[in-house]
Amino acid sequence: MYSGFMSTPERLIEATRELLWERGYVGTSPKAIQQQAGAGQGSMYHHFAGKPDLALAAIRRTAEEMRAATEATFGGGGTAYERISAYLLRERDVLRGCPVGRLTMDPEIIAGAELRAPVDETLDWLRGRIAEIVQEGLDQGEFADTLVPREIAAAVVATVQGGYVLARASGSPDAFDAGVRGLLSLLAPAAKTQ
Repeated sequence: MYSGFMSTPERLIEATRELLWERGYVGTSPKAIQQQAGAGQGSMYHHFAGKPDLALAAIRRTAEEMRAATEATFGGGGTAYERISAYLLRERDVLRGCPVGRLTMDPEIIAGAELRAPVDETLDWLRGRIAEIVQEGLDQGEFADTLVPREIAAAVVATVQGGYVLARASGSPDAFDAGVRGLLSLLAPAAKTQ
């Protein structure tokens, strides 16, 4: 499943990332990780103190990749509205959900401050970054001055995360797409024509 060039710790981290996204923390056993990674129990415990240590490495990696992909979209140029629109409309595996957001539904992740920290940090970063973009739009006169950056950022994140939930519940990405279109239609009148 993994490249022959990938080290054992990398295979273990990648296997854990996939399993956490698919099954959650409770449903991801050390044996399943080892099988998916093609690594033995000795190798796993040689590189990681245990399942929590490995899960933390996997969650951090997922969070880093999500931030990098999101920042690439936000840094792509254009108006604030265009950058927010690009983020909302970018291609996603909607029915799988967000690999970071889904962790908020896992009681073991939420109960443990160490495992929860990268999830909290990533969602806080995302809201903060969107608020910065909205503020840039306000500063440039692109948006009506009635918009509150932190509130718009919360609405964008809630639309994406809630859209994943609705799409998974219905078995169709249509609910996600409808939420995105609805939010963009609400933001469009606030964006002044230049």
